[in-house]
Amino acid sequence: MLPYGRQSIAEEDIEAVTAVLRGDWLTTGPAVTAFEQAISELAGGHRAVSCTSGTAALHTAYAALGVGPGDEVVTTPMTFVATASCAALLGAKIVFADVDYETGLIDPDAVAAVATERCKVIASVDYAGQAADYKALQPLADQVGAYTLSDAAHSVGGSADGRPVGDLADVTTLSFFPTKNLTTGEGGAVVCKDPEIGQRAHEFHFIGLVRDPSRFEITDEGPWHQEVHEYGVNYRLTDLGAALGLSQLRRLAEFKRRRAEITARYNAAFADVDGLRTPVQRPGVDPMWHLYPVRVLGGRRRAVFEAMRAAGIGVQVNYIPVYWHPVFAHQGYRRGLCPNAEQYYAEELSLPLFPDLTDGDVDRVIETLLRLVG
Repeated sequence: MLPYGRQSIAEEDIEAVTAVLRGDWLTTGPAVTAFEQAISELAGGHRAVSCTSGTAALHTAYAALGVGPGDEVVTTPMTFVATASCAALLGAKIVFADVDYETGLIDPDAVAAVATERCKVIASVDYAGQAADYKALQPLADQVGAYTLSDAAHSVGGSADGRPVGDLADVTTLSFFPTKNLTTGEGGAVVCKDPEIGQRAHEFHFIGLVRDPSRFEITDEGPWHQEVHEYGVNYRLTDLGAALGLSQLRRLAEFKRRRAEITARYNAAFADVDGLRTPVQRPGVDPMWHLYPVRVLGGRRRAVFEAMRAAGIGVQVNYIPVYWHPVFAHQGYRRGLCPNAEQYYAEELSLPLFPDLTDGDVDRVIETLLRLVG
C-alpha cells in the first residue's frame, strides 16, 4: 500500500536522536531550548513553546488566551476535530463558520456573520498547507475584541504576503506528527506574538509552575521554591523529539520544494479532466502543500476512494465536518449548518503527498485515478 503521507527519516535524523540517548538529557533539556529557538526564527521571531502534539498545542493556546465558560470560539468545520474540541474542553461554545468552496479555507464573510461580542477567539485552519485570509480575519477579531488563532498544522514553512506562518495571527499552533511537514515523532508548538501570552502558554504546558521569585506569593522558602498559580498540564516535549525536529528543520526547504513539485505534477495531469477539480491556490500565498485535495465530482468520491485503496494507493479524506461527530451532534449541531464545507467534504480525496514519493509513485497515482474517472 502506497500511503497518503509518511515521515522522511534520514541518517542524520537517526544520528541526532542517538546523540541525545548518549547524553545526559532525555526529557526537556538543551535540545528543546534549541528547537524552540529554531521554530521562533522560522515563525517570525515570536515566542515558541514546544508541546507533545498538535492537539496539546491547541489546548495550550486556548488556555493561554483565557478561553473558558461563557466564551465563544468561531472556527471552521473543515478540520481535524481537535481545533474545536480543545476549546470545548475549556468550556467554550463552538460556533462554526462556513468555508470557501474553492479553497476549503474559512470564509471571512461567514465569520463576520456569526462573530459576536462573546467571541474570544477566531480560529482558522491553514487547510492543505496554504494560509487562510488573516488580513480579513484580524479586523473581524479586533472589532469584537477577540484573538486570532491559526491552526497551522498543515502549513509550517509557508508564508502569505511575504510574512511567514507564525507571524500571521495572534497565536499559531503547529503539529509535528509523522505525516506533517516535519516531525518530532509526536509533537507540536505554540507561537505567540504577545510575550505575556507566550509565558502563560509556557506555564500551562509546564504543569502551571511559576519559577520567577518576583511573582511568588510564598516568600519565605529557600532557593528550591516554585509555585502553581493556575492549573496546568505536562505537555513538555522531550530532547529526543526536539533533536529529531532540529535535524528535520535543516531539510524543511527541500521538503517544501519536493511537495510543490509533486503538487505541480498532479495539477498538470488533472487540470482538464472531466469529473475532477484541482486545488485552488489563494492569491499572495506561498503554500507548504501538506495535502493534495483533489475533488471527485458527480457523487463518485466513495467509489473512487475504494477503488484507489483496492489498487494499493492509500488515499484519505480530510475531513468529515467537525459538527457531524457525535460529540457535537449530541449537543444539537445539525447537518446543513455549513453547506460549502459539506459539499467540499463530499468531493474531497487526498492523494499521496510526501517528500520521499518517487516520480514513479506519482505516475502510478495519476494513471490509476485517470483510469477510474475515465
